[in-house]
Amino acid sequence: MSEAGRATSWHRIDETPDEGRVRTAVVDGRTLAVARCGGKIGALDNHCPHQGGPLGEGSIENGLLRCPWHGYDYDPLTGTPPEGFSDAPRAFPVQERADGTYVELPDVVERPRSVSDVLVETLVAWGVDTVFGMVGHSNLGFAEALRRAEERGELRFVGIRHEGAAAFAASAYGKLTGRPAACFAIAGPGSTNLLTGLYDAKLDGAPVLAISGQVPSSVLGRGAFQDVDLSAVFRDVAVSTVTVHAGSDHAELAATAVKHAVDGRGVAHLVLPDEVQDRPSDAPAAPPRGRRADLAVAPPAALLDTAARALRDARRPVLVVGQGARGALDEVRALAERLGAPVLTTFRAKGLLPDTHPLGAGVLGRSGTPVASWLMNESDLLLVVGASFANHTGIAPYKPIVQVDDAPSAIGRFHPVEVGLLGDAAVTLRALAAGLDGAQAVDQRPDVAARWAIWRAEKARRAADDRGRGVASAAVFAALGAQCPADAVIAVDVGNHAYSFGRYFESAGQPVLMSGYLGSIGFGYPAAMGAHLACPDRPVVAVTGDGGFGQYLAELTTAVRYGMPVKHVLLDNGALGKISKEQLGARLPVWQTSLVNPDFAGYARLCGAAGIPVHRADELDDAMKELFAADGPALLHVHADGELV
Repeated sequence: MSEAGRATSWHRIDETPDEGRVRTAVVDGRTLAVARCGGKIGALDNHCPHQGGPLGEGSIENGLLRCPWHGYDYDPLTGTPPEGFSDAPRAFPVQERADGTYVELPDVVERPRSVSDVLVETLVAWGVDTVFGMVGHSNLGFAEALRRAEERGELRFVGIRHEGAAAFAASAYGKLTGRPAACFAIAGPGSTNLLTGLYDAKLDGAPVLAISGQVPSSVLGRGAFQDVDLSAVFRDVAVSTVTVHAGSDHAELAATAVKHAVDGRGVAHLVLPDEVQDRPSDAPAAPPRGRRADLAVAPPAALLDTAARALRDARRPVLVVGQGARGALDEVRALAERLGAPVLTTFRAKGLLPDTHPLGAGVLGRSGTPVASWLMNESDLLLVVGASFANHTGIAPYKPIVQVDDAPSAIGRFHPVEVGLLGDAAVTLRALAAGLDGAQAVDQRPDVAARWAIWRAEKARRAADDRGRGVASAAVFAALGAQCPADAVIAVDVGNHAYSFGRYFESAGQPVLMSGYLGSIGFGYPAAMGAHLACPDRPVVAVTGDGGFGQYLAELTTAVRYGMPVKHVLLDNGALGKISKEQLGARLPVWQTSLVNPDFAGYARLCGAAGIPVHRADELDDAMKELFAADGPALLHVHADGELV
């Protein structure tokens, strides 16, 4: 027993320094400054009592150990300053034995439950089970609470290589599941790196919880290292941003953060000052029971009757469905089949009704097919469900429109509609279907089949194009369509490849994740990691260009580290091809869009993943089979013709 009555134990020091040297030794999970001076060995607490400097990184000068941070001297064996002051690091007994050098340390005492534990337990109670982030000096207390929760099997932590990837992964998780994941960063630059991915979540309505470490409150606002007013920085991107203070109701702040993220379909932000994170707390977690409203509401009966009448009278109605209709797949299919009406999707809703369905007409808009645009142009009524009407969607404002959405701000956002139905998509479509007796619609299945036949013949011609400068995009997505599992999730980046994917890939119902309204390059691969954590039992495919993947290519090592079996189709045309097209479209010379790329297949192998190169179209089928047969992460590096898009 020590003088304080605390139990101690002897532990072997694996390595000791030479005479006149000092080094850091990790013993029983603690760091010591171990020095040899005058033939004797000393072991001191590795933290300088003034600023916490690592004494093991100091030096021995004239028989004294000098702190590397501020030059204060200590006796390397006893810790006593030469002036005899009391500000000394603790010295521990050392014994040199026949089998090595041993130090006597107090036994480790379990850390008390902290504010961070209260926060994490509350997040877990509200269903947060995945955190993407980077551990650092200003979030260590919260990181320890995450570690303990992961040890208990309550959540998963994924340590990423760049905080932007953490935010994109969390955004993709929210888009796919409707439940929030968390992204986690240090003060200052770590948190500001989150912003792009968080804006993606904001604009696409994905629930995300962002958690920032912060500098100690005592120096906040005084120009300290990494001192940034994070609430000010995050105020535009977040539904709510709150700093957790020592006297806060910590559980309640965590609970309301998740509630804000889910109810507001956006980002909730918590700021955790360094000294608050480890503050002891015995407060209980705040459970979600009784805190959520039932959102499955119906529009007013009178408006439903008006909308049903419009559908009954239409001869060629068309359904246009967006991401907001994802939870109403059965109702979309049933209503379309009742009316014989084609189903067109926005890009974000690609695959909601498979292209193999007799009424599936593919994507409408800039990334769409002539099948969808022809059927919309021939229609006499559009039933638009959960779509934004943004300019990229291609929805014709000059057609009569019945709009269904669960957000008041979405109804008639860009232009007036004939009937605006505010309600849950599934509930509203069931109500409309009940009022369709006597409908006048013609069965448009033959038209859908005829337009697909024309488009498939054209796609086959484009897939066969070969100028000897790489593979045509149509060929790439024909091969992907043949091999991609029907239950896969596909994350698509921004660029020419995305337009080609929308046009050429025939979906069997695979949900597509994309950076919809932010349109951020770099989204694709981190989003695939988020999709894997959201749905670990489903295949996940990333489709990117060389420009987008180049922004987060180090995250391939993250996928390898955690065994994420993401199958990556990378189209490499050696340029920012979409920007080149835009420059030409604006009658400008192509400038600064060329890229110097590595051998991406070789890079994948260096990272520990499978890397498969493709230079010609006749290699595609076998290579795509190899991609999906590979264990773990795999990358298919397609050398693409940048003009055959």
